[in-house]
This record gives sequence, C-alpha cells and structure tokens, in this order.
Amino acid sequence: MIIECFDGGVVRLSEPSDFRRFKLVMHAKASLDPHAWKGITLLGDDDALVAIDLVPTLEGRPDHASWHLGYDDMLAKAREHGWIDADKNAIRAHIERPA
Repeated sequence: MIIECFDGGVVRLSEPSDFRRFKLVMHAKASLDPHAWKGITLLGDDDALVAIDLVPTLEGRPDHASWHLGYDDMLAKAREHGWIDADKNAIRAHIERPA
C-alpha cells in the first residue's frame, strides 16, 4: 500500500490491496511543509505517521468489505511490531522520494 503525496496537498492511495508493505511516496514537487497534508505527520526525512482513519478516506481505496478486513489485519500486525503510535492513532510509514 502506497500513500502518494503531490504538490498542493493532494494525497492518494495506490496499490491499495498490497497489505504487506506500507510507505509514503513524496513526489518531487510535493511540499515538505509538515502542515501540507492533513493526517500525515513528518517525523524527519525518512519516516512519517499516517492517521489510521485517513487511509480509508483516500482516493484509490477499493470500496468493498474485504479491503477493510485486510486493512484491519495489517494494522493488527503493525501493532505487534510497534509501528502504531497509540497516542496519535497513527501508523508509521517509511518515506520514499522518487528520482
């Protein structure tokens, strides 16, 4: 699952059914302003916190029950590995910047 961030605060979900990986892709023109994207908190150059409630609202998410079950399962596994910030109700994501 890839959360793509574009200039102007545009955020969309791609590869939404790939629950084995979770990352944030900052496209070249995307603003590095930490307030540019509602529900996403940059933790530095390499990591971010993504609000758990944000992902199901993003463009590109399939609208069927099996997707929600897969997402819930991914969150449960992320909790087991310590990738969930319970205070912020967010999941940690690695940041990539394509060339």
